[in-house]
Amino acid sequence: MTTAHLYTFTGSEALMARARKVIPSGIYGHQSPSFLTLGSYPSFLTRGEGCRIWDVDGNEYIDFMCSYGPIVLGHRHPKVEEAVRVQQARVDCQNLPSEKWVELAELLVSITPAADWTVFAKNGSDITTWALTVARAHTGREKVIAAANAYHGTHGWCAPNPTGIPAGERALVKNFQFNDLEGLKQVVAENKGEVAAIIISPFRHDFFHDQEMPDPGFPEGVRALCDQEGIVLVLDDVRAGFRLNLGGSWEPYGVRPDLTCYSKAIANGYPLAAGLGREELRPAAESIFFTGTFWAGAVAMAAGMATINTLREEGGIEQMRAMGQRLRDGLEQQACSLGISITQSGPPAIPFLTFGNDATFEKSRVFAGEAARRGVFLHPHHNWFMMAAHTERDIDQALAVTEEAFKIVKAQFGG
Repeated sequence: MTTAHLYTFTGSEALMARARKVIPSGIYGHQSPSFLTLGSYPSFLTRGEGCRIWDVDGNEYIDFMCSYGPIVLGHRHPKVEEAVRVQQARVDCQNLPSEKWVELAELLVSITPAADWTVFAKNGSDITTWALTVARAHTGREKVIAAANAYHGTHGWCAPNPTGIPAGERALVKNFQFNDLEGLKQVVAENKGEVAAIIISPFRHDFFHDQEMPDPGFPEGVRALCDQEGIVLVLDDVRAGFRLNLGGSWEPYGVRPDLTCYSKAIANGYPLAAGLGREELRPAAESIFFTGTFWAGAVAMAAGMATINTLREEGGIEQMRAMGQRLRDGLEQQACSLGISITQSGPPAIPFLTFGNDATFEKSRVFAGEAARRGVFLHPHHNWFMMAAHTERDIDQALAVTEEAFKIVKAQFGG
């Protein structure tokens, strides 16, 4: 990587022109270039290694998005790739599950104090929707409660964009504000005896919003409320899972959910999701129909086992925490020295930065865009991610770029 010149994206632009002819919008969903700083990012990447990624124009970046979370050890981690190679030489998708189906479930249950059993799918949205189905089957109730503006996937009940979705799909979902325990109690009281589940992320990580860690007593209060009212507590650990605690992201609080939803980092980039549950919900899980042709794929499960074991054996969570803190400390020092007001939020392994007096995120777009043009891949309004492959050298090299980006923000907007 070099910062001697600003990156250009002629190859990406040409490929996007081709894509728009045969794919709606060229690239849709969260990977759309419209969510980044137009003109400052590529549209297509070609390879990755460790914490580095390269675009189709050959530009190199230090990656702080980690494929929006799945890359937790590093791109093409050798232990994961070896497990994949061995399993791929045997079989992947077949008529019945492989032994990895059982072995991975046993591993997940063994490391998760809240879990007695596991099911598998391919993405987080599958699993969060499954969890609500199980909760409804278990309780005989229909309503669910979720924090306002929380992201739980793209199924009709939770998709951020309601276009094309019948209003009835959302009618049974009630909202409260994250960390507002009294507000949550009020919503439960207003729907007493009708709530099947409360689904919640371990901390608030909405788009266009500073992250919020749980207030003291909030996780415990949610658990107590669920116990009191016979409500199933669903922890959506899709985004944070395997970056904060191998036993579950609320395990440090001593709070154990009834159902836990995992995906993203579980297999270091291979498509896999898992739902974990307590024994008393097993009959409900057995009573519903939940399946997918590719969900028992053995290759992703082999990758998942290698990922979890490597995180445990090599201290991956501790490495992400330490490198995330090093990045945070460096950014704070740079902003302070330039008199720029910033807020850094969330856990060090899942960091985010916003600017003061920047309600429209214009400063963030300039900052992230200028960093990208110099080889550091950040996001202007979505949380970032650390991976175990980040080293002190990588962080320090990235900070040399963010210092330049801060200076440009200062020149354009002042403090």
